[in-house]
Amino acid sequence: MPITALLAAVTLTTGTASAAPATPVGGEALGSRGLVLPQGVKAPPKTKATSFVIADADTGQVLAAKDPHGKYLPASTIKSLTALTLIPKLDKNRKIRPSHNACNQEGTAVGLVPKVTYKVDDLFKGLMMSSGNDAAMALAEANGGVAKTMRDMNAEAKRLQANDTVAKTPSGLDQPGQSSSAYDLALIARAGLANPDFRRYISTKTANFPAPKNTYQISNHNKLLFRYKGMIGVKNGWTSKAHGSFVGAATRGGHTIIVSIMRHEGYFWDEVASLLDWGFAARGRAQPVGTLVDPLPDQTDVRAAPPVTKVTPAQQPPPLLDTAASKQTDSTRTVGAIVIGGGLLFGLLWLGYGIRRRSRR
Repeated sequence: MPITALLAAVTLTTGTASAAPATPVGGEALGSRGLVLPQGVKAPPKTKATSFVIADADTGQVLAAKDPHGKYLPASTIKSLTALTLIPKLDKNRKIRPSHNACNQEGTAVGLVPKVTYKVDDLFKGLMMSSGNDAAMALAEANGGVAKTMRDMNAEAKRLQANDTVAKTPSGLDQPGQSSSAYDLALIARAGLANPDFRRYISTKTANFPAPKNTYQISNHNKLLFRYKGMIGVKNGWTSKAHGSFVGAATRGGHTIIVSIMRHEGYFWDEVASLLDWGFAARGRAQPVGTLVDPLPDQTDVRAAPPVTKVTPAQQPPPLLDTAASKQTDSTRTVGAIVIGGGLLFGLLWLGYGIRRRSRR
């Protein structure tokens, strides 16, 4: 075949070949847009949520799901990522005076005013208990601004392998391109539960919040925190475009179950309680349909680690000649052959010279 025809054939083949689809995070079954149900147990209760995940927080096993990687507007459930990202970055005893921009955020607010100085600890309570969009903006500004906070939040999402999540606001107010999934919300909640301060904020039922002259009481918006046995909390959200969303965790008998739902058009609290009940009954009995994956390793630590040098033990004998020769390159073999050949020729010439001298005598 002429070279031009061969190149054309290669180009055609590589141009039309399609790459194999990547395995969804958490397992192949979680790529389904429908129900993903385990064997050996009855199906979970019905819910009007477009997407949901039920998972065992202790083992990471996903027990059941529906459209787990479907991307939807997260509304205020994104505040769980805001808190998880900023809690390690901001000193909780630091005092902040919020800007007029922060105090004038639209939507749900905890009631910040520019004339009051707030501790970061209070702002996190306002964020996770009262779902304050003003608290979200004040915390973002304290972290160096909204742009930096968005970079930090999206980097944290990637570290958690929450790849369906794109944060555009610290509050969850709808923005084009902002998204998350029921699977990602469960990942974020599981990571948050490991942080003592995160866990304290989401489980606090009521707290006194600073005001210009005194304090006033704020209450947690998570209704199940007041009526579901073992409820730890996490976050709920709603906007007219996102509809209802929720991610929560509860502990019973030393075991913790996470439930996340997205795009629910009605009252979802009773349905979430039923899904949690099912999770506790199914854990340890249901064959898992997937896994909540672990975060990626810290790349900074990997780069900082010293290189590993393989040391050959002193008692190990040197490699045999044929083994060493097999590792030589063609150039080293050629040089070796020249040296050996040259040495042999020199020896023969010297031997001939000696014989001639003896014969003359």
